[in-house]
Amino acid sequence: MRHNFDPTTLREYDIRGIVGETLAEEDAYAIGRSFGTIVRRAGGGAVAVGYDGRESSPLLEQALNRGLIECGVDVVRVGLGPTPMLYFAEAELAVDGGIQITGSHNPADYNGFKMVLRHGPFFGEAIQQLGAMATEGEWETGAGSVRDENIFERYVQRLVANFSGSGLRIGWDAGNGAAGPAIERLTTLLPGEHHLLFTDVDSAFPNHHPDPTEEKNLEHLKRLVQEKDLDLGLAFDGDGDRIGAVDGKGRVVWGDQLLSILAEPVLEKQPGATIIADVKSSQALYDRIGELGGEPCMWKTGHSLIKKKIAETGAPLAGEMSGHIFFADDYYGFDDALYAAVRLIEALSLKGCSLAELRDEMPDMVNTPELRFPVDESRKFAVIEEVLGRLERAGAEITRIDGARVNTGEGWWLLRASNTQDVLVARAEATDECSLQRLMRTIDEQLEASGVSRV
Repeated sequence: MRHNFDPTTLREYDIRGIVGETLAEEDAYAIGRSFGTIVRRAGGGAVAVGYDGRESSPLLEQALNRGLIECGVDVVRVGLGPTPMLYFAEAELAVDGGIQITGSHNPADYNGFKMVLRHGPFFGEAIQQLGAMATEGEWETGAGSVRDENIFERYVQRLVANFSGSGLRIGWDAGNGAAGPAIERLTTLLPGEHHLLFTDVDSAFPNHHPDPTEEKNLEHLKRLVQEKDLDLGLAFDGDGDRIGAVDGKGRVVWGDQLLSILAEPVLEKQPGATIIADVKSSQALYDRIGELGGEPCMWKTGHSLIKKKIAETGAPLAGEMSGHIFFADDYYGFDDALYAAVRLIEALSLKGCSLAELRDEMPDMVNTPELRFPVDESRKFAVIEEVLGRLERAGAEITRIDGARVNTGEGWWLLRASNTQDVLVARAEATDECSLQRLMRTIDEQLEASGVSRV
């Protein structure tokens, strides 16, 4: 049997599409057959499967499991939960890979598949090869089994296994995503006072979209923190692998700022260690890692790319502006927002400072959040190449790790293509507002030269 995927679904880090339009049950079955074949040919025989709270997830799971079984692969079902719970299952159980069915932070009509093979990320060329295998239809055959494994309690207990912090007054916003039940259980195991929002799993996301990188999605959390005079608030995306935070004054503390706080206790334990951050992160973060005696490493955006870099460098900690935080220090090296929350509470306890106090100490940089704007899928990478060509001819100081990050005397700006959405991403940082506006005008001029508008 041959199967052709919609080419827009085979992304850099995962497979993702709109259910009923670009993604269907037959796609899930073909993913199961192809991934199962890859596992079998690598000498493996079992795969853990989990899913998020989207309405389409159970049917996609059934089709995926059927595909795996018909390859002769045994399926270990870990059920509904956040993506990090699936990663944990793949790390701890006797399996050779894992698949989480999740639409992550995309709208409710999306869904997709995040894959792990033998404790490493499955992405990029491997996903393209999976697609090619489905097109050829040359799959292994067999008769695998299915069993359920209740990993939930074991996962939550692992989150707090070595916790040594004190109690804080915290607001938690699960955004009706898959992490809700785990947050409910986790907060019963932590000291302090906990106020929970939207922990019931609801695929319609009735309260706000589960994406903590968009400040408008943090309004409920800000209100809770300020009304109850809490120490901080924590927010999570739809599948629990990205964290957002609000300090006691109601200010957003972005992913790179959280990483600068989390880096301090790690570097106290491991002096001189490499700390990885993505290309969207503030220069203040790289400077802070250096001040703490660490080795800052700028790398490409993307959870799979960061995980691979952790393995290459032995870094104990990494993070992205988008709130993916990766601990290889006393943990597994994958992105787990619930574990990052536990480590943040611990870091604040050890420091004896509030999140607001630490935020006040940070350099007063003027910057934009991530600015995302739509561009046709067929043009997004081409636009970046055109921009890079013009910048090189102009003699600009460019970092080409991921798109174009341009340093100037006033600060820096970034333009890159998203690997997960049909958008370009821009960000800029400067020492004052006038300089920031000049940097943004430069971005707009480059976009206009390629026939694209940011607004």
